[in-house]
Amino acid sequence: MLDLPEELRRAHLIGIGGAGMSGIARILLARGAFVSGSDAKESRALLSLRAQGAELFVGQNASNIAALSQPPSAVVVSTAIKETNSELVAARAAGIPVLHRAQALAGLMEGHRVACIAGTHGKTSTTSMLTVALQHCRLDPSFAIGGDLNESGANAHHGEGGIFVAEADESDGSFLTYSPSVAVVTNVEPDHLDHHGTAEAYTKVFADFVGRIVPGGLLIVCGDDAAANELGDQAAELGVRVRRYGRTATDARILDYTPAPDGGVVRLSLDGSELSVRVAVPGEHMALNAVAALLAGIELGAPAAELADGLAAFGGVRRRFEFKGRAGDVRVYDDYAHHPTEVAAQLRAVRTAAGDGRVVVVFQPHLYSRTKMFSSEFAAALSLADEVVVLDVYGAREEPEPGVTGALIADRVTVPVHYEPAFDVAAGLAAGLVRAGDLLVTMGAGDVTQLGPEILAELDKR
Repeated sequence: MLDLPEELRRAHLIGIGGAGMSGIARILLARGAFVSGSDAKESRALLSLRAQGAELFVGQNASNIAALSQPPSAVVVSTAIKETNSELVAARAAGIPVLHRAQALAGLMEGHRVACIAGTHGKTSTTSMLTVALQHCRLDPSFAIGGDLNESGANAHHGEGGIFVAEADESDGSFLTYSPSVAVVTNVEPDHLDHHGTAEAYTKVFADFVGRIVPGGLLIVCGDDAAANELGDQAAELGVRVRRYGRTATDARILDYTPAPDGGVVRLSLDGSELSVRVAVPGEHMALNAVAALLAGIELGAPAAELADGLAAFGGVRRRFEFKGRAGDVRVYDDYAHHPTEVAAQLRAVRTAAGDGRVVVVFQPHLYSRTKMFSSEFAAALSLADEVVVLDVYGAREEPEPGVTGALIADRVTVPVHYEPAFDVAAGLAAGLVRAGDLLVTMGAGDVTQLGPEILAELDKR
């Protein structure tokens, strides 16, 4: 078996269909491991993993562990799997070691030069950009990303290049398991306070992450983000090499950004020389992500000009301003933005892509805690659109909180807005609002992604 710790040679993944877990399974299978797992329902990810040889169960039951054709050397879980999960309880009772998803990923990183991309916003896109750029330079990195690349349709891959690129998730602090030689922090803004508790604790976990950089490694931060820039200052005082990017940075300074409906061009001064990079996804925030990926790629040994060509070929990530289709003169997109800063940045980019048409957004708040804390900020961000539909809260891992609904946001939006708590009528409502030439985007981290095709079908009927 290739590059596998003993405990991962027969791995059983509970919740194997999730973005992070399915990626680990893909790499394990490629390295010759026996992989089994379960998920609550059938999915595209399960179909793909089954075709690659994984032994899978639909439904999470204690009996799954005993029914396996090979006994697991470890059971892998994410934070989403509760201790009361019957399958996990059975695994513990059988004495099978239990690993967190991040521990399994850290095991897969062993023996590689590791680049970890962290930040409150932009980490999936930046990780994806770096991966595609390195592939263009024929360095064949292994990678694990929280979304599917549009180029390959995959969220993970076992490469032969000795480099491992990973999205580093701060939501539960599990990225403190990694030891990167190259770390990127795109920005730091309080989020996931349901886990971290306070803004101070959230910020501290990034400082702890920087402390995980191996001796001689590099930290790359956005100089335009105050908290990330401060993180760079702290790291430099500890002797960590730091490179900064942004309009105010000196290492990779953005001189100009020219937007276009299909992306944009960023012109930058890189160590005293000028370089232009075309980015095929819209928004200056995406251009910043591309420059971060460029710096990381240079540190990993790739030439700047070839990396720039690779970044120009980057076609995006599933659910990151993903084109869903067109009905007449109306274009429909889907986006994962679920924090006020992300919503505002994406809607500014959408405005460019819309041209002379209006921007209509169907937004689904994600988590009761986030909705309650940031309702005013969400409203201000959504008011950048021309017309807004706000759905009810997608609770995910949280229990409902009395009085916390999508109306908290809708009541504060300053453009025409419609609060629609009934998910099954949202597609018809949205289709009735758009006019010829409009651009409609469904937005949020929950099941709002299902509405794009339904809206297109409604528009085709009309």
